[in-house]
Amino acid sequence: MSNYSPAPSEPVPPPAHHHTTRPLDAAVAAVIVVLCLSWGFNQVAVKLAIHDIPPLLQGALRSVIATILVAGWCMLRRIPLFERDGTLTAGLIVGVLFSIEFILIYQGLAFTTATRAVVFLYLAPFFVVAGTRIFLPADRFRASQWLGLALSFAGMIVAFGVPTPALDPRQTLGDLMMVTAAAFWAATTLSIKASRLNATSPEKVMLYQLIVSVPLMALAAWVAGERITDWPDAQALAWLGYQSVWVVAITFVIWFAIIKHYSASRVSAFTFLTPLFGVAAGHFVMNDPLTPAFLAAVAFVAGGLLLVNRPKQGPTASR
Repeated sequence: MSNYSPAPSEPVPPPAHHHTTRPLDAAVAAVIVVLCLSWGFNQVAVKLAIHDIPPLLQGALRSVIATILVAGWCMLRRIPLFERDGTLTAGLIVGVLFSIEFILIYQGLAFTTATRAVVFLYLAPFFVVAGTRIFLPADRFRASQWLGLALSFAGMIVAFGVPTPALDPRQTLGDLMMVTAAAFWAATTLSIKASRLNATSPEKVMLYQLIVSVPLMALAAWVAGERITDWPDAQALAWLGYQSVWVVAITFVIWFAIIKHYSASRVSAFTFLTPLFGVAAGHFVMNDPLTPAFLAAVAFVAGGLLLVNRPKQGPTASR
């Protein structure tokens, strides 16, 4: 056996599971809250632009714009994109998963209600936590964390209600699309975390998804018969710009950087805040009413997140 030990100037690499189980500190949690707030307003942005730009075309256009912006940022910062780092296969897979997720979301909304869609889509954190048992065993949840996840989901039910059995077959199809979209969302997160993509830059991870999604979403828009008949008005273009520049080119890249360095299960639990922020955005931007149930839902979600992110007690607790 070698007695070699790293020199003081050589950093000692962390354990393989270090980033898998790393808990969130207050600063990172605050950043994730801002991301979820941004995504909550994204729901409003899609609705306010949809009268001039159909949803699948919105998705394709925002991917085109975001690709240009992220690629430009990489050139400016000299972030390598074309080196052979073994990420191509995983990148293409993640790009397809990302594309299918959003195609299902946009099409599912055409068949089911927004309320039902939210409840079914935010099954994604459960899929992530379940998937970690197979792909990221070091990131398994304790019983108290499962309780926190369930409490946060209960907050969703309080806010949006329990979906009743669908009487319209089209609504059932829409519900299934949203559940499947949730599974693809979780699969994207797990694929990034468990593959070589976790060792590359978040900008490159984002570009894989954007570049693959452009032709796939454009094809889906063509199949759905979507088209833009007149030049969009200033409001529609502004909301498309919000989605493309802030949401996709900036917040999504930050999200993947966080996924890379922290527990995927704990980070995913925070997404329960997104639909609640969407309700709040609808209130402030579109004058939708806020109910006492919404305030109770916020308390449920916040309490659940505290349980999910509570440090493990005892001498074996992570530091």
